[in-house]
Amino acid sequence: MRALEFSLRLSAPVAGIRVTLFGMRTLGIVLLALQLSAQQYDIVIANGRVMDPESGLDAVRHVGIRSGRVEAISARPLNGKTVIEAKGKVVAPGFIDLHAHGQTNEANEFQMHDGVTTALELEVGVANVEAYLKAREKNALINYGATASHGAMRTTVMPKFASLAAEAQKVAWGWSEIMMPGRYLPLNDPEQYTQLAVTMERGLRAGGLGIGMAHQYYPGASREEIFRVFQMAARWRMPIFTHVRSMEVEAMQEVIANAATTGASLHIVHVNSMSLGAIPVVLEMIDSARKRGLDITTEAYPYTAASTHIESTIFDDGWQKRLGISFGDIQWVETGERLTAENFAARRKQGGYVIMHLMKPEWIVKAMATPFVMIGSDGMPYAPGAHPRSAGTFSRVLGKYVREEKVLSLMDGLRKMTIDPARRLESIAPAMKRKGRLKVGADADITVFDAAEILDQATFEKLIFSKGIEQVLVNGVAVVRDGKTVTGVMPGQAVLGSYGQAR
Repeated sequence: MRALEFSLRLSAPVAGIRVTLFGMRTLGIVLLALQLSAQQYDIVIANGRVMDPESGLDAVRHVGIRSGRVEAISARPLNGKTVIEAKGKVVAPGFIDLHAHGQTNEANEFQMHDGVTTALELEVGVANVEAYLKAREKNALINYGATASHGAMRTTVMPKFASLAAEAQKVAWGWSEIMMPGRYLPLNDPEQYTQLAVTMERGLRAGGLGIGMAHQYYPGASREEIFRVFQMAARWRMPIFTHVRSMEVEAMQEVIANAATTGASLHIVHVNSMSLGAIPVVLEMIDSARKRGLDITTEAYPYTAASTHIESTIFDDGWQKRLGISFGDIQWVETGERLTAENFAARRKQGGYVIMHLMKPEWIVKAMATPFVMIGSDGMPYAPGAHPRSAGTFSRVLGKYVREEKVLSLMDGLRKMTIDPARRLESIAPAMKRKGRLKVGADADITVFDAAEILDQATFEKLIFSKGIEQVLVNGVAVVRDGKTVTGVMPGQAVLGSYGQAR
């Protein structure tokens, strides 16, 4: 009876017509549609196939953008000062790369042509977070951010390298030069742990996104030291991003055990190159830990080769057995030549980047097909020559593993490079709650691509822009338009950690 009375009260004569509750709702929808179409947005992306992995939306829609945010997603046409026609194209959240060493605009240009709108240096981090953020402020094509580098900061607390503490305050992000001198030395004095904690915490207060821990590059770090840093991260409630101790299962067990015993949040980088042929059991270990409530995530890149410094500890004596490769599997980046037993020592003394051909295609397929494995490029800081992952990671996933090999669906591929990495960080980085999704209120970080054409074009000899990426917006500003770089814009903004703030 009350429902009937409620319905009758809502009915009302309008111009001689009796409007029912259903009619009022219909009228409201029509008025809302008219209101949306009457508004003028800064940019409208029209007629595209809007795909949002967070909500599952996959439909033709019109996206209205104003003041750098998404303000409307409508089935009806919208009015915009600038209209981007996207008929037949996919409109997706901009891709988020948690693992990008390329923190220059030269490197960022290749990344944005791969659909990336946010590229973060989380694996090794930076020696001085404050200096890094200041150097990139108002001078970045895409969004940026970094962790505090455990590897660099541990060296600065060693009495033998006290001078590097001052040097570290001058560098924006060069972790390697600071880390290398102390790579074989342990921390022995409890006071050093205290100083390390103070130094890393300073980086977090400056906006660091956690702790970068690449301890394969500094084997002097004992298992106790790594455990102590996990304890610190757990106390600070900040994540650790780690390149584990070696390409052995025991290295994975070390960090998983530390996460379990301390409660620290853990992200394991490039699980493909750190696991090699053991990737099935490593992924099983991670999956088991996740099912038991551990906050552990991981990532992979879609290539069968890795890349690093030839002078690094990875090539210390015994590397052939550890990596399962020999001289001919190592490629010198500057010339593209394969090394030999004769020139290896000279190249190692000289120092420089190499590419290591050490993985099998089926290992990459296993990583791509695993639901919880995100996509991260491990893009290197150089351009225009080097490992193709620096320019083609995301396009390769969508072109090769989604379209051509059908290892995963298009929506799942997008999920691995948008909402999953956003969620990995959003508990400690408020900005990430507005990224990695396409909905009203989200940042207008948007990538428009041709799903039938997208593919990487970079090779192991030369970086080339990916094909099929047609439009890229960063905070509502076009950085790629019709497949071409837009000049004179720097819309990238810092992604900051919230350490010390209320969450």
